Amino acid sequence: MAELKVNFDVLSPVKFLVRSAAVYPDKVAVVYGEKRYTYREFYERVNRLASALTRIGIGKDDKVAFICPNTPPMLEAHYAVPMIGAALVSVNIRLSSHEVGYIIDHSDAKAVFVDNEFAHLVVPNLGAIPKVKSLVNICDISPDKPLNGLDYEAFLATGAPDPVPIVVDDEYQVATINYTSGTTGLPKGVMYHHRGAYLNAIGEMLEIKFTPSSVYLWTLPMFHCNGWCFTWAVTAMGGTHVCLRQVLAKEIFRMIETEGVSHLCAAPTVLITMSTYPGAKDIRLPRKVEIMTAGAPPAPTVIQNVEAMGANITHTYGLTEVFGPHSVCAWKEEWNDLPVEEKTKIKARQGVPFILTHYMDVFDPSTMQPVPRDGQTIGEIVMRGNNVMLGYYKDPEATATAFEGGWFHSGDLAVMHPDGYAQIMDRKKDIIISGGENISTVEVENVIYRHPDVLEVAVVSIPDPKWGEVPKAFVVPREGHNPTAEDIINFCKANLARFKAPKTVEFGPLPKTATGKIQKFKLRDKEWAGKERKVN
Repeated sequence: MAELKVNFDVLSPVKFLVRSAAVYPDKVAVVYGEKRYTYREFYERVNRLASALTRIGIGKDDKVAFICPNTPPMLEAHYAVPMIGAALVSVNIRLSSHEVGYIIDHSDAKAVFVDNEFAHLVVPNLGAIPKVKSLVNICDISPDKPLNGLDYEAFLATGAPDPVPIVVDDEYQVATINYTSGTTGLPKGVMYHHRGAYLNAIGEMLEIKFTPSSVYLWTLPMFHCNGWCFTWAVTAMGGTHVCLRQVLAKEIFRMIETEGVSHLCAAPTVLITMSTYPGAKDIRLPRKVEIMTAGAPPAPTVIQNVEAMGANITHTYGLTEVFGPHSVCAWKEEWNDLPVEEKTKIKARQGVPFILTHYMDVFDPSTMQPVPRDGQTIGEIVMRGNNVMLGYYKDPEATATAFEGGWFHSGDLAVMHPDGYAQIMDRKKDIIISGGENISTVEVENVIYRHPDVLEVAVVSIPDPKWGEVPKAFVVPREGHNPTAEDIINFCKANLARFKAPKTVEFGPLPKTATGKIQKFKLRDKEWAGKERKVN
């Protein structure tokens, strides 16, 4: 352990639990179905897990993988594993068996904890991964094929409830490794440090207006950027975690009612699910619910529909490489009197850095200088600061590329408005250059989302003999609605510059990543098969 200093303490998010267990020992910390754990019990369970891990030989710099939905074991792992100096690898439960096997192997995990529902993702791989020394079953439901491992609760029983020393003597020690979705190749392991996790957790609480009386619903996967650091943030404030195994609109609304939920985080796809739930137009939430959203830029129409229920949406922006959200569309009082449509357009911006992140800009990538603040000149969003990853695990080349010029390169193209608020226009690979004119697929999608018959949409480039490339829209209609391609195209022409309107429209389901993001590259690759497209 580092020498104690009167004016310094190593920052680690694990310390939040130690404090809250001392301050709020009898307060409910975790809710899961009929289960209720107080902060005292939560801390004891974490200590048992940490103690049991050390007894099987897990220690500093070792890796422990968890394949688990938003249930108490996954939450407990966020404290117990980094507490003993090891690194937690939270694996996406929506990946294929091959991808899960790759992550377990690449991360050098020595112990694997798997929920029975997802045993099939692990069983085919274990024989080929000799690094895995221990396997533990999380028996939350009955499995089709039980694994040959100790039950989670039985494993906890092998540990002691007494406080376990926090073995963190360096703030830049690896706390967790989060694997990207791997849309352009194999997943990359993003290394989070204790310092960044600690500071980002506090930043989340400030931006979402969280207090000790708040109740947080786990609609955001804990495996996604460690739940945007809310795994630690809610505990830091002494709030209540409400775990949710399956994210269904019916369950979200029920929990808001029965558990007094005050806060939740959600990707735009979850907001769409809520806004299109049967009878959604008539739903009025029993209390104001603060919702933080991030991911693909949410359509203003989606924001408007959810806020009409009684929620307040805070739009944030970030990536796995910056611990989740890094910027927020910080709201200004003078915007309150604007028309609803104008307010929701502003709210869809990516905004300004968090209070604790400070550094974000839109640069011309060729000069690494800021673009004009005119709301029109497109550049790349770049970031730096305490919540930037250490780098990619075992991939120094990719790390060097990401950090070129002393900034983290997001790959997102944006404009900077005169008031200093950034607004994403597209990913680098998604922007369409048609006859020399830039077309933002996000702008076109936002217009199509306003069409009353549209549930979801993705716009990509397709080859064109005259213009080089033009937009094509892939549309998922609302249930019971049957818009035509002509309807969609004419709607766009009435609300956009005519050259930005899609030339063709295709109806059907959209391919998505395991975290619910639409995979535009699959749509685009299909359209460009056998043809060469210049990379922008």
